[in-house]
Amino acid sequence: MRKKLVSILLCVTMVAAMVVGCGEKGSNSKSDSKDKKYKVGITIQSLSNAYWAGVMGKLEDQLKAKGWDYTLIDCEDNSATQVSQIENFITSGCDLIMVHPSDAKAVENICKEALDADIKVMCWDDPMKNTTANWVLDNTELGKEIGKTASEFINEKFDSKNKAEVTVIGYPSTKVLKERADGIKAGLKENCKDNYKIIAEVDGLEAPQAQSNVESVLSAHPDANVFVGVGAGAMIGSNEALLQKYGKGKIPENVGVITTDVTEQQLNSLKSGKEAVRAIVGFEGSNEDTAKACMKMYERILSGEKFEGKNHDVYRTVAPITTDNIDEVLKGM
Repeated sequence: MRKKLVSILLCVTMVAAMVVGCGEKGSNSKSDSKDKKYKVGITIQSLSNAYWAGVMGKLEDQLKAKGWDYTLIDCEDNSATQVSQIENFITSGCDLIMVHPSDAKAVENICKEALDADIKVMCWDDPMKNTTANWVLDNTELGKEIGKTASEFINEKFDSKNKAEVTVIGYPSTKVLKERADGIKAGLKENCKDNYKIIAEVDGLEAPQAQSNVESVLSAHPDANVFVGVGAGAMIGSNEALLQKYGKGKIPENVGVITTDVTEQQLNSLKSGKEAVRAIVGFEGSNEDTAKACMKMYERILSGEKFEGKNHDVYRTVAPITTDNIDEVLKGM
């Protein structure tokens, strides 16, 4: 009888210990979920682009602060290279892959393979199908905002008798940048009076290409005075071409550059008041602001949030950066 009683007491003790143990595990699991360390693979078009280099540097700071394992590489704007990079991310067992596509169509199939392997996929810039979520801009609307901002400058400086000679700096081989350039032209048409004419459209994704092409425009059209473009390279390159033509502090008041993206170089050019940069259409704000917003997307995706139907595309905000708000943005660069 005594042995039986001891056995019963032992069983009760073991059950109690299991209940306590399970309770502790559940508590730790919740904590682990909140503080879990993830493995992230990131492939982007190009780190030669000043905007991407700046934002990715700040994103790395965010990932390091979280203690996450990550690989961040560019594909040098080559879709075959990018497919291979995503294959490697799948093989290495990433929890999340972020792709900034060189060609969105070219990476759809490999991104589906990632999803099939139970890996979350986020696309930056393109409304892809085979992703968990897309973090995108409405590039036509962004272009229109650039055109609208440029129109404010044009309407102040030009009239129908003295028309602005406008150069559009784009990169039509990339779908989203073609949409952006088309939006710029639509924005100019909607917001300008009969006071401008487009005299040239040139490529200019990176600054050296933009500078060279704008120098050619200035050679053919010495009075070209307004330059609008799809990104940081367009602004940095055309601004440098104009500084070569006129000299710092000698840029005529009716000569200006207006594009999007936000780099420290662009902001310093705007702040100086002695260069051709007149306004920038920015996104979340500074590089740090954008990196934090991207990190928040990672956390939302990895938490299991559903991005279905019309919520599959998460749209970023845009707003002009001028001399009125530039100091606040510069703090986060």
